[in-house]
This record gives sequence, structure tokens and C-alpha cells, in this order.
Amino acid sequence: MESIHLLESGLSGVVALGKLFLEAISVLCVFLGIVKTVQLGLRFSDFQYDEFLFIQLRIRFGVWLALALEFQLGADILATTIAPKTDTLIRLGAIAVIRTLLNYFLNIELEHEFELRKNQSGGDHIPPIKS
Repeated sequence: MESIHLLESGLSGVVALGKLFLEAISVLCVFLGIVKTVQLGLRFSDFQYDEFLFIQLRIRFGVWLALALEFQLGADILATTIAPKTDTLIRLGAIAVIRTLLNYFLNIELEHEFELRKNQSGGDHIPPIKS
């Protein structure tokens, strides 16, 4: 019985570290997204406002936000493996649903922005957005 408690506490420690690691990666994704989006914006700072360039900026940042949400969802899933109380599981489940919905709608918007970009560039040939 003592070994089971030892294994449970070891698992809790591993899950806590994994959750922290995934959350840190998520924060890093947001910061990298900010940096990459600002770099792209500065590259185009000499141009006047153009809808096409604005779409590129939105796509750049949106992709990074979607990635950050995926890591946050992974952290939530890990947290549910050791949550001891029903109210904690319900709260984490609600957070996971909200993050999943946010990611879903963000992906729909990114697809729409990508289609606008594709149509504005004249068809199938789309200049790549360099990271």
C-alpha cells in the first residue's frame, strides 16, 4: 500500500512538471508570435496600409496563438489525470472546452484569411510567409 502512495506522488510530480513545461511552451509561442509578427510588420512598415499585408500579419500571429492554445489544452489534459476532486475536474473540463472552441474558431478565421490572401494574390501561386 505504501508503494502505491509513493507511485501516486511520483506521478503527481511528473504531471505537475509536464503541465508546467507545456504552459511554458504556450507562453513562449505567444511571445514568439509577437516577435515574428512585429518583424513582419516592420518589414512592411514603409508600405501604406494594405489589406493584403494586414491579412498576412493576422495569419502570422493567429498561427502562433493556435499553437499556444494546443499546448494549453495539453496542459489541461495532464492536469485532469491527477485532479482529486469532482469540482476541479469540472472546472478543468470547462476550461478545456473553452480553449478548444477558441482554437476551432481561430482556425476557421485563419482559413478565411488564408483564402482572402490566396484570392488577392491571383490564384494558386501564393508567396510564402517566412517565419
